[in-house]
Amino acid sequence: MNRRTHAALAVAIAASLTLVLAACGSNGGGGDDSGGPQGVTTEGNGIVGGTPVKGGTLTILSNQDFDQLDPARNWTMPVMDVGVRMLYRTLTTFKAAPGAEGLKIEPDLATDLGTSSDGAKTWTFHLKDNLKYEDGTPITADDIKYNVERSYSPELAGGPDYAVRYLNAPAGYKGPLGGERLGSDAIEVPDAKTIVFHLKRPVAEFGYTVTLPTFSPVPKAKEAGANYSNHPVSSGPYKIESYDRGKRMVLVRNTNWDQATDPVRKAYPDKIVVDQTLKGTGIADRLIADQGDDKSSISYVDLTPAKISEVLTNPDVKKRLISENAGCTTKLDMNTTKAPFDNAKVRLAMQYAVDKESFAAATGGPAFNDIATTYLPPMLTAGTAVDHFKIKPGGDPEKAKQLLAEAGFPNGFSTDFVTSTGGKPQAEAIQAALKRAGVNVTITTVDPTAVNSIVGDKEKQPGLTSLGWCPDYPSAGTFLPMIFDGRAVKDKGNNGNMTRFDDPAVNAELDRIAGLDNLQKANEAWLALDAKIMEASPAVPLIWQKKPVLVGSNVAGAYAHPVWAGQLDYAGIGLKSVK
Repeated sequence: MNRRTHAALAVAIAASLTLVLAACGSNGGGGDDSGGPQGVTTEGNGIVGGTPVKGGTLTILSNQDFDQLDPARNWTMPVMDVGVRMLYRTLTTFKAAPGAEGLKIEPDLATDLGTSSDGAKTWTFHLKDNLKYEDGTPITADDIKYNVERSYSPELAGGPDYAVRYLNAPAGYKGPLGGERLGSDAIEVPDAKTIVFHLKRPVAEFGYTVTLPTFSPVPKAKEAGANYSNHPVSSGPYKIESYDRGKRMVLVRNTNWDQATDPVRKAYPDKIVVDQTLKGTGIADRLIADQGDDKSSISYVDLTPAKISEVLTNPDVKKRLISENAGCTTKLDMNTTKAPFDNAKVRLAMQYAVDKESFAAATGGPAFNDIATTYLPPMLTAGTAVDHFKIKPGGDPEKAKQLLAEAGFPNGFSTDFVTSTGGKPQAEAIQAALKRAGVNVTITTVDPTAVNSIVGDKEKQPGLTSLGWCPDYPSAGTFLPMIFDGRAVKDKGNNGNMTRFDDPAVNAELDRIAGLDNLQKANEAWLALDAKIMEASPAVPLIWQKKPVLVGSNVAGAYAHPVWAGQLDYAGIGLKSVK
């Protein structure tokens, strides 16, 4: 998540919450648990405000700039939502719908979801007619190839690396900025409307992979290197009229965008203004008050825990709160290379010892999270949570004691837990729960910026820490391999597999599933592997984060999209009325 994903989430959880908007759109807790209902969202079909009208100005209230709008470098969830819904289109994209329906893909620039051959190692896409940039020039297949090539450029680092991992590109390729293009062994462009990707191995879900901004077009003539983020050339419904970074961005209609080619993006507002100068509590106060232009405004950032009680106890405001599962799993990670967590039965005991309810309360409560019962979040298990062990959310300390005795620790043991200064309440919830089973936990708090350097260093890593992961798109292939492949573990600078779990059988199964050319069989195999890893218990799944976001009373078509970590879907949002 600090790519699209985990480091930012780790800091978010650890920093326990201030506002966290970075990758994955996750936040931690530390707020007042008002006892509000699990589902605090929405009207009937999960959409606030009904169907928008055309026109008007929508204002997005924020406390931060976008880290990267360059489509080759855009790999944080809320920013990807902005990019691919408003500024640029991709070969395929996700449906504009809440819930499980939003996990389905549709053709975007392409005429279909791609045609695979050679056992899913070759994928062919054809572009629609009448596709144009904001200046009226036609969008070509080579423009998509060019942006994919840009993702290899060291000068444009930080973006999704799926093209680099999947494409049959020559070793050492450094992108097109020096003039070198990829050959036909990697990407073919036989004509202006056809693009063919040649992969190193079968990728049954490649139709989902090309939803990422890597697979949007960039005209070579408009290349600006590291400055391209300041004004990406629009292929979507809006273009940048002005952008004063960290202060204000104004989007207006791209008159060369043709809705006939784009059934997903509705582009209701005439103008979208992003105010990036605010404070988190100030954003909440303005939207709670709901006066003047703020009635036509939405928050880009999560509602602060300090404001949740004020929102949930006011029916008029509560109905404007959208808080859905963000698709990210926070875990209690055990260092499997450090005793006693090198003992699988000790790790299994931790599944029973933890009180997930108290951890959830320390992380904001039901408006901010759901109890996690397996590693894969519901967005990766067909929308329905899997409860692997069926342990009560409050834990079962007696069962934990029994397992510890069987493991050779009848009197428990002592271990250490490193967290950030802001993450102390969550760590204390873990500490209190484990104490019931005879496990004594010593908590060390450090500056949030130091957490990853400690837990990623084998010599410094404690027995316990609490981090998390979010998928890049709805596939367990962007989840389980990232956090449980033992071959990715590093002694220093470790990232992803923070438990240092290394099981040869699991590693082999990760490879086998990745090579399947049937998506349904792959999904079934991922579920089975999730269960297998749960039995080995390198980590305890704790919570699935939600993303609580407020909107003004004149906002319509507002819902949380399951792909962009619960962020509002900008494809269909607008206003109830235009003055």
